[in-house]
Amino acid sequence: MHDEFAVSDGKRILYQTEGFQPEQVTNTVSLSEGKTLLICYHDQKILEQRLQEAEEAIAAKDIFLSNMSHDIRTPMNAIVGLTLLAKMHLDETPRVADALNKIETASSHLLSLINDVLDMSRINSGRMQFTPEAFFLNDLIHETLMFVRPQALKKKQSLQLATEDIAVESLIGDSLRLRQIFVNIISNAVKYTPEKGEISVRFSEEMTQDRCTLLFTCQDNGIGMSEEFLQRIFEPFERVHSSTVSRIEGTGLGMSIVKKLTEAMNGVISIQSKPQEGTTVQIRIPLDYQIIPVHTDALKDKRVLVVESDPALRTQYDAYLNEFRIEHTITDSVQAALDALADADIGSRPFHAVIIGQSCGEKEDKLDFAAYLHKYAPALPLLLSSNDDWEQIRYQAEHSGIISFLPLPLFRKSLIQGLEAVLENLSKEKEASAYPDLKGKKLLLVEDNFINQEIALEILGATGAQIDVAENGSQAVERFLASPENGYALILMDVQMPVMNGYQATEQIRSSGRTDAATVPIYAMTANTFAEDIARARSAGMNGHIAKPIDINALMQVLRTALGR
Repeated sequence: MHDEFAVSDGKRILYQTEGFQPEQVTNTVSLSEGKTLLICYHDQKILEQRLQEAEEAIAAKDIFLSNMSHDIRTPMNAIVGLTLLAKMHLDETPRVADALNKIETASSHLLSLINDVLDMSRINSGRMQFTPEAFFLNDLIHETLMFVRPQALKKKQSLQLATEDIAVESLIGDSLRLRQIFVNIISNAVKYTPEKGEISVRFSEEMTQDRCTLLFTCQDNGIGMSEEFLQRIFEPFERVHSSTVSRIEGTGLGMSIVKKLTEAMNGVISIQSKPQEGTTVQIRIPLDYQIIPVHTDALKDKRVLVVESDPALRTQYDAYLNEFRIEHTITDSVQAALDALADADIGSRPFHAVIIGQSCGEKEDKLDFAAYLHKYAPALPLLLSSNDDWEQIRYQAEHSGIISFLPLPLFRKSLIQGLEAVLENLSKEKEASAYPDLKGKKLLLVEDNFINQEIALEILGATGAQIDVAENGSQAVERFLASPENGYALILMDVQMPVMNGYQATEQIRSSGRTDAATVPIYAMTANTFAEDIARARSAGMNGHIAKPIDINALMQVLRTALGR
């Protein structure tokens, strides 16, 4: 808003008011070209208030710099000291491992301090970027809990999750920033809640015609905050000043960042807290969403076995599978699951997939059970549904026979889509492994090991092709040259053989001068599977490489591709 007032020399001047009143004009100064400088001041109380605010802001920044100097040096001292200790005891594996674990913890803390400062800098400069993209809510929740659960376990706290009124599972927004908000708030709850305390996290949704409002609530029974501190909790550099929390480190930027990120996404945040009675934080963020249709064609006439001892999760499984009319059996123990599998075999009504649930015991117990089932029924698809960090257990899980992971919390579409994807992929693999019809084709198998010959002949025989066998590279060259042109549709060549190896045999065939010598497909079929082995096979003139032990699907795919079937 602008206004203008007359001044002493008859000139008029335009200026922004911002609360200025004509009576506040205290002096005028005549300038050249008939211009006048108007000098005026705010009310004295306003000036005093703004001066106090400026002084408090400067003091807060000074405290922040002091805190940061301490907080950054603390993990840095740990990293430097522990690195020195590790170098001094390189021959003592337990001590080195302990030092590395502590260095990892200190590094993570230092990184979080630096990230807070950088985030605040980006926000204040307007350089914070938001990337809206589609994401699944259960993935966001699972990843959030993966970050904070170890902190809560370390303090022996109860961290409970609840999901209510989830109408849509695929949302559109910046999932990275959302996770940052939720992790920050839950981490604060863990930080300011004593050992063996209780923290509950709840996610729910409110639907409008075209948007979904995501509601996040975090409640703890920690030390709480005074009404006076709540008034400035979102100001940068603020931290609770109390002997109770004097050893809790941080930048004092977390809640300021949370508020700015929330408001940047058109959300709102509210906090209720009382000293020694805990804190409740609620965030509401409107998001776009998309409806993804659930296809259940691959689940038609399929039976699913669920192993889960948690009553609430059993109820969820039952409701979701019934909703999509999927026949299922839910057992509450490993022994009951084994009994159900035995009954299914006896009754010739097999299960087509098994879901190993969260409450099947510790991680090792679940993976041991999976390994047993995989040995018992190698073709039976095994899925793991849990709050474990999949990337940490993936190697062990896959080697135990688990082929898919369903992260908790359990949502209906995520469950059905996970099952559908597994069974559809298996159906495609089964179709892909179907033996091509090669009647009228002749193949040359070059293999010196009689057991391997027997296996390969059994597999290749199912295609209807005629198979000739050579026991070394020299015999392979002789059989090729003795055959009519285009007599062999494909040659499967072992590499390590007596008399002449597979590379030499291939080179002699390619350089034999026959019309079909340059075009006959030759594939290495060998246990030599390193990159240099594959490169050497190509260099010798082979068309490709099939690894031993033989994967029937891969072999059949080679035959279909090479022979156009």
